[in-house]
Amino acid sequence: MSITLAEQDRPELQKVIEEIVDSGIAGITLRVHDERGEWVGSAGVAELGGTAKPPTNGHVRIGSNTKTFTASLVLQLVAEGRIALDAPAADYLPALGLDERITVRMLLQHTSGIFNFTGEYYADGTFAPGIPATTAGKDWVDNRFATYQPEDLVRLALSKPARFEPGTDWSYSNTNYVLARLLIENVTGRPFAEEMQRLILGPLGLTGTVAPTTQTEVPEPHAHAYYRYEDDGEQKTVDVTRHNPSWISSGGNMISTTQDLHTFISALVGGKLLTPELLAEMCTPHPTPIPNMGYGLGVFVQDTGVGGTVVTHNGGIAGHAALMYGTPDGSRTLTATLNYVDDAALSLAVPFQQATQRLINEVFCDGQADPARPTH
Repeated sequence: MSITLAEQDRPELQKVIEEIVDSGIAGITLRVHDERGEWVGSAGVAELGGTAKPPTNGHVRIGSNTKTFTASLVLQLVAEGRIALDAPAADYLPALGLDERITVRMLLQHTSGIFNFTGEYYADGTFAPGIPATTAGKDWVDNRFATYQPEDLVRLALSKPARFEPGTDWSYSNTNYVLARLLIENVTGRPFAEEMQRLILGPLGLTGTVAPTTQTEVPEPHAHAYYRYEDDGEQKTVDVTRHNPSWISSGGNMISTTQDLHTFISALVGGKLLTPELLAEMCTPHPTPIPNMGYGLGVFVQDTGVGGTVVTHNGGIAGHAALMYGTPDGSRTLTATLNYVDDAALSLAVPFQQATQRLINEVFCDGQADPARPTH
């Protein structure tokens, strides 16, 4: 498949990523694979105050895309007969005192009801804080090189009231995926990163993908991530590319590239990682409060609005973000990396969602948005 970097070949894609930069994102790189081949482009800047565009295959913290990798790893251990999806998670993690009704499936599906250790948003608009995450402003900045043990993140979450009885509702919680990591480590006797290398990164040749624990560096080349916060009434913006990702753990700590994310999502939906039965389980959506979005096991299944669906996960973490989309047959993929100025108010959330929707319309709906569908 030939690589085409010429902007004139797909001017509509270049236009969308330039609009995304205009909405307030510092930089973006986009990789699209479809029946026309591969298109790769970038817009914006790699560094505030600079002029260089983000490197088209730069490394980025992928945030919650980590969950798709983690769920795939659990399902491979299910295939090996070492984990049962509908067994109580407590069977594999006896020391944590988990509710016996919570199954492994509920962790992967976000139906456990366990409190989110990075903080919970409730329907009435209240927010219950957890650890000093990126919603915490100066507190997060001051603590960004601290080391958190995954067991401590889980214990903090378990000390808070559950959101609902296990299996009765859906709520996105990073805690579920830290438990999944601990489950992998307990069952195999090996660190999460080693199992990830054995079953996914090695076999797929994902040399640009890293599962860090406390390592602070992002491999070169990379665009820079920023965070804005208030200190004594003054707005400050700091470069947070380097930080210790143990605060998010396997809820969102991995690093990758658009090329590796394309290889991964293609292999996943193409059946190279999981049996047809387990892939079907993964991609069976459970209803969520998010319009046109169901959640399977580590993936969202999104209705494109023009009669199709995409298998996807996105993730944002402290000024870095990654998008990963594939059609269920793997014939089209969209992967992107973004760098931006994050803040406690998540002020870029709406422009980011609108930008993402524009990309989906262009790549998966042939530029046709459903006129009845909101774009955020």
